[in-house]
Amino acid sequence: MEYTYTLIKSRRKTISLEIRGDELIVRAPNRTTKKEADAFVQKHASWIEKQRQKIADREENCARVEKLTEEELKALAKQAAVYIPQRVEWYARRMGAQYGRITLRCQKTRWGSCSAKKNLNFNILLLLTPPEVIDSVVVHELCHLREMNHSARFYELVYHYCPEYDKWNRWLRDNGALIMARVKR
Repeated sequence: MEYTYTLIKSRRKTISLEIRGDELIVRAPNRTTKKEADAFVQKHASWIEKQRQKIADREENCARVEKLTEEELKALAKQAAVYIPQRVEWYARRMGAQYGRITLRCQKTRWGSCSAKKNLNFNILLLLTPPEVIDSVVVHELCHLREMNHSARFYELVYHYCPEYDKWNRWLRDNGALIMARVKR
């Protein structure tokens, strides 16, 4: 099978594939030829097909998910306004972290974020996940107060305060699209 893809060359050392929506992206070292990129894509054809099928299945499942009513969203926001700041405060004390404002929103793509001004933002839909997932997102954002990146040092901090971070991050990656699909857009 022949694939159409976008080739992005940079100072990286290895070739990788990324599927973003319908787009296939090949990231490769500057020295990579078109022929080498084509061969890499062909070698990974079964992986590409498997990933595209996963995406199609996820989109189909998301289309079928029951949407939250306005009343349910308001109730979720009210619960989040109590629960999430409590978890932030609990972890911030443990970590010795100082933060600014906490903002809660119903977001399309993000579970949390941290601004340069040390303000924290969280998605109210986190209340539809297990408590451990909420804690993992809270820890992730609080760690950004010390490391505003995703470096090895950042993840050292995350794992220190949330040893099962990978487990809960995987849960969110596997189930998050279905949860976000519950909101009418």
